[in-house]
Formats: sequence, structure tokens, C-alpha cells
Amino acid sequence: MTILIAGAGIAGLSLGLTLHQIGVPFRIYESVRELRPLGVGINLQPNAVREIIELGLGDMLDQVGLRTQDYGFYSKTGREIWTEPRGLAAGYKWPQYSVHRGKLQMALAEALMRRAGPQCIVTEAAAAGYRNEGDEAVLLLHDGREVRGKAVIGADGIHSALRAQMYPDEGAPIWGGAILWRGTTLARPFLSGASMVLAGHDTQRLVCYPITPPDPDTGLATINWIAERTFDPGAGWRKEDWNRAADKSEFLPWFEDWTFDWLDVPALIRGAEQVFEYPMVDRDPVESWTEGRVTLIGDAAHPTYPVGSNGASQAIVDGRVLGAQITAHGVGPEALRAYEAQVRPQTTKVAIANRGAGPIAVLQTVEDRSGGVFDRIEDVMSHKELADHAAGYKRIAGFDIEALNARPPLIDPVAHPL
Repeated sequence: MTILIAGAGIAGLSLGLTLHQIGVPFRIYESVRELRPLGVGINLQPNAVREIIELGLGDMLDQVGLRTQDYGFYSKTGREIWTEPRGLAAGYKWPQYSVHRGKLQMALAEALMRRAGPQCIVTEAAAAGYRNEGDEAVLLLHDGREVRGKAVIGADGIHSALRAQMYPDEGAPIWGGAILWRGTTLARPFLSGASMVLAGHDTQRLVCYPITPPDPDTGLATINWIAERTFDPGAGWRKEDWNRAADKSEFLPWFEDWTFDWLDVPALIRGAEQVFEYPMVDRDPVESWTEGRVTLIGDAAHPTYPVGSNGASQAIVDGRVLGAQITAHGVGPEALRAYEAQVRPQTTKVAIANRGAGPIAVLQTVEDRSGGVFDRIEDVMSHKELADHAAGYKRIAGFDIEALNARPPLIDPVAHPL
């Protein structure tokens, strides 16, 4: 009855924790020799935080991250467009968190190994493909090994080998021209001290938020930032370099005049010890993630542009929904199809919305109408326009306040206590 999971990222680990909770045997196969806390800052929306808390790991989030208090849009000149409370302050029953992706991954892995034993994660075991054989599924590994189980779950990311077998003609991820430079800097928090801000417009943006509380002695926090610039996709940027160490001089000049009364952007960029460059990519939504006893979750299933702060959150929710369907239907194709039927339509809408800039499309509207310079945002966009746009994206992405607060748990805590 063992479920075989390809990939020990956030999606695979969340599924492993869920399967342990519901009493279903599993094993995770991970390509690297040793898990290490790689990556940069991410945001966990309340819908995902709820699931982590319902896995009994709420205290862990306060140890690895910071509760996000507010979320705001600003013009390229630093003028406020829209700010809204987040998490508990917004009326959710659960907080929102800003965290370092690697720290979250390591905390999930450590929790899983404490509960299920260290043997639940097999390293140096990269997925190469799969086979369906009657009432079994076979996970094929790069070193030639074959592992048999009742189902195979592809949680192996945007370059998924399992997805590549399902869609052999799909090719590389799609790059639309945007490049992201990402770094962290020790600096004083800005605005509320736990604010997430997005500034600029379609072709040049900054995303910025603290991922640690300030040090009590120095007052400095770790600030995660992303500087983004869009180029002609036909120009052949180094898009094959997925995680390239970057030289700040390549992009800092574009942000030299972004000195706001609440944030010195050039100083923030200069203060980073190391900066990495990423192409902003996604894949076209597909008609199915499931083939027999094999399905996909997380970025293997629905990689999207990271403009809505929902990639990691959806990966966590995927694992929980799949676990809920397994409790309802048992381990087999019916559960996998039910999971896909519940999740795929929504994630397809998110992918399409994010290609249109998702929740931050208002930045370009303000730029078009005002050039980023105004005295009153009401003279540029009405409060109703801004509020309707913010609420619409929450509905698409699955974290509408009223709907989330009213929804019963995905996994019944009485039937499946921790």
C-alpha cells in the first residue's frame, strides 16, 4: 500500500506529513545527497498556514518565519496605492507568514523524520520516470533502480521527470522576458515592521519583506527582496542559468533613483552579500496530471509566475487535498482523479491570472494613468476598483477570507488525530 513520492521539497514533505497523519505508508525519493536550506524568501498564505497548523506544526512557523502584518502596492516613486492587513489582522482565523524557503523545507523534513523515522526519505534517488502495472505503480530512478508501490506522486518541481514522461513534447519552461534578481540584506524593517510591499510597474518591480524579526541588539532584520526587470524574450537572455550568482552592477543602475521616504532601495540591494538571478518562467496548464496510479503535485503539476505569493502555499494545499481524497477513496486511481478534479481547475485559473500580473496588475494601471506620480490615489483609481481587484484574486487563489474561515478541515482531526 506504500505511496512513492518523487521529491522532498515543500510539496513532497507536506504530502508525507499528511500520509503519516492518516496512516498510509509512504517513502520519499530525493535527488540530492543531503537536504540543505537553499532558496530565498517566500510567503505562506492563511490557507496553507491552516494546513500546517492542523498538522500540529504551528509553533514551528513562528520559529522559522515572521507573521506578515500588511501587504501594499506602491508606485515607482514610492507613493502608496493600496495597503491591506494580512493574516489575523485581516480577519482570517490563521496568520500569514514570510519565511525562508530553505528553513521551512528543513523544518518540515525534520518534523517528518521525527514522526515517521529517518528512513522515510531516501536521498541520492532522482526520479527518471514511472510505469503503471496493474494494481501497482513503479517509480524509475536514474541509477536504474525500480521501486514498486500502490501509487507514484510526482513532487519533483518545474523540471519534473514524471511530467516530462506524461508530456514528452512539452519542452522547457516558458520564459516571457522577466528576470528576477533575489537577495537578502540585514537592514532595519520598514513601514509596520512586518510589511510586504510591491513597487513599480509591469516592466520594472521590487518585492520586499522581512523574513525574521529584528535583532534586539542591532534592530536589524533579514529583509528578502526581489528586483525584477522585463526584457524582449527574443533577445536570448541567459535563461538557461536557473540559479546564477549575479553581479549587482548588471541591474542596480535601473533602481538607483528608487529612494523612498520609507525605503532606500539602492542601499538595500548594495547591502546583500550575494544575489542570484532567475528567469521568471512557468508552463502552460495541461489537461491532466494523472495517468493510472501516477499524479503530479506542486510545481510539477502547476508551475506559475511567482506574482501572487501562492506557489508554496498551493503545494502544501495539494498534499492535504490528496490526503483527504485518499481517506475518502483509498489508495488508487479514484483518489488521484478526485484530487485532480478538485485542484486543477483552480490552479489553471491562477496560472492564467498570474500571466496577467495577478494581484499586482493594478501597478501598471496606476503607471499608465499617472506615471507613478500623484497626490491622492483616489484621483487615479477608485477605492472600489482597488478593493474589487484584491478580493477577486483571493477568490481565484483559494484564500477568500469568508470561504476559508467557513470551510471544514480537509483532514478530520477526530478520525485522524496526530
